[in-house]
Amino acid sequence: MLALREAGVTVLDMAPVIDSAPIGPSLRRYANGAALVRSTLEPVAMLGLLQEIEAAFGRKRARRWGSRVLDLDIVLWEGGRWLSGGASRKALHVPHPAYRERGFVLAPTMAIAAGWRDPLTGFTPRHLHSRLTARARIPRDAIAT
Repeated sequence: MLALREAGVTVLDMAPVIDSAPIGPSLRRYANGAALVRSTLEPVAMLGLLQEIEAAFGRKRARRWGSRVLDLDIVLWEGGRWLSGGASRKALHVPHPAYRERGFVLAPTMAIAAGWRDPLTGFTPRHLHSRLTARARIPRDAIAT
């Protein structure tokens, strides 16, 4: 958080850090958190700042889904949706395209922004987390007696 503050970003709140399994080929576990920040930067400029911070901490962008020292993403933005760079994998999409299916993103996010609304679905992080973690119900007529 110090690196953000030094760049003029105001950290308003931070979620507790949680432990999570990797996605993809990485074998290590990760610590995940979320921060609610205020900045005058547009999403593309903020992403540039986040990538500079990742590089300062030793992140090497060699392989997709590979182990990394630090991974900073823009998950939500007060301005709603943001899309730059077209539909390519390198495009910036806000909200983050996969955050709705990732408990390790939703759990910290709901700790600091539980009432915020997803601009695409209208659901809050709490609703999305509940939908993700709810057990599927088996219809009664599908149960053998």
